[in-house]
Amino acid sequence: MDTLDAIILGIIQGLTEFLPVSSSGHLELGKAILGDDMVAEDSLLFTVILHFATALSTIVIFRKDIIEILSGLLKFKWNEETQFVAKIVVSMVPAAIIGVLFEEELEALFGGSVLFVGFMLVITALLLWLADKAKDTGKPVSFRNAFTIGVAQAIAMLPGISRSGSTISTSVLLGNDKAKAARFSFLMVVPLIFGKIAKDILGGDITAENTDITALSIGFVAAFISGLFACTWMIKLVKKSKLSYFAIYCLVVGVIAIGFGYFYS
Repeated sequence: MDTLDAIILGIIQGLTEFLPVSSSGHLELGKAILGDDMVAEDSLLFTVILHFATALSTIVIFRKDIIEILSGLLKFKWNEETQFVAKIVVSMVPAAIIGVLFEEELEALFGGSVLFVGFMLVITALLLWLADKAKDTGKPVSFRNAFTIGVAQAIAMLPGISRSGSTISTSVLLGNDKAKAARFSFLMVVPLIFGKIAKDILGGDITAENTDITALSIGFVAAFISGLFACTWMIKLVKKSKLSYFAIYCLVVGVIAIGFGYFYS
């Protein structure tokens, strides 16, 4: 992998991890457009590094919130911070169950099926459009909401369904405050990313053979910087009800992908 490939992949990961356009869907479309061989050179280790970079950018953006949460936990009381962490744990349950029980079935969907990705992007567009029309009630995320949002996150394991788009849209459609919905959506994925990284390392799935340290470093920096930008931008867009722009984008890309998959499959 050369420097340019590392930069491009890093930027794609950083932007699409937070913007509601589906990072997995765009990577699958990239495979179809660029060719499997080009993208296949991106090892699991490189993918893990990129995810680690975006998780780190989330921590940087929400550092004050995280410090506040940790401070609340250290009081060992059932306070607002403790409840927030408990809700995060509840939201992780659906994705954890699906990931463990259907790991092979999910991996089979990541085989360059442009038609499938196209249909999922259209669904993402619909969710974003509905969420953009929802009223901002100021309602906090409840435990029941947390589980429902977790189900949306589990569904977003499908290529083409945006994780941030589906979780924020679901939260907003449940009547939750838009700013709080975005905050919950971005923070809930951090433990899942670190959990997946730990699983891959302990399971021996990651190999460092013939590793290009330069490409890894460049990809990490590109994903981290673009992630900082995308996360900050996304929070502002959710507050201003600007998700319809991404709905149009996902619809257009989805329709193109469906046409491409139908006529060239």
